[in-house]
Amino acid sequence: MRIPPIATLGALGLVLCLGAVPLTALAQEQNQNFQPVQRQSLDRIVAVVNEQAIMQSQLEERMEQARSQIAAQGQGLPPEGVLREHVLEQVILEEIQLQMAADAGLSVDDTALNRQIREIAESNGMTLDQFADALEADGLNMASVREEIRREMLLRELHQRQVGGRVNVSNREVERFIEQQGGNVSPEQARQMVFQRKANEALDAWLQEIRAEAFVDNRLTSGS
Repeated sequence: MRIPPIATLGALGLVLCLGAVPLTALAQEQNQNFQPVQRQSLDRIVAVVNEQAIMQSQLEERMEQARSQIAAQGQGLPPEGVLREHVLEQVILEEIQLQMAADAGLSVDDTALNRQIREIAESNGMTLDQFADALEADGLNMASVREEIRREMLLRELHQRQVGGRVNVSNREVERFIEQQGGNVSPEQARQMVFQRKANEALDAWLQEIRAEAFVDNRLTSGS
């Protein structure tokens, strides 16, 4: 089976599609404030990305997010070891990108963040107060969700800078796509769909490129 990506919001997926994914799928980040003392004392490094450590507790939180997403999509869970390796690889990729964003001086100001949160609330038919109440009812707090959305907006800006300029769609590509669809799409729709496909391909290639260039010590696979 294909394990769905768990980004943070990867392309603004998880949080910005709250209508499709239960709010409980986002409840993991704040749980770190309530970890038992024993779990904290047993925390260990599971990977190092360019001298930045990824901890076992971070991986476990993301594992819970992945399980929630897979369950929400009605799919069966893959073997635990397969899921763990896949999730850790996604966390590693995210860390590489966040480091690149920091090096490039990218940031998301509060005005843009507030606007995005308001749009999320409205897309779910809620006011901001109702949205905050819904988060609280699912064990979340607005502060942790704000930071998750800020992180995803930062990654989106990085993707636009790194990949957006690489993608061009010719008139011939649009015409060919319309022909393939039997003329059932407008030129505008065809151009958008072709652009999205090519953008996804460019993003995948870029992610492979930066992953290969980064220093990564994956201690799960190395057995450390």
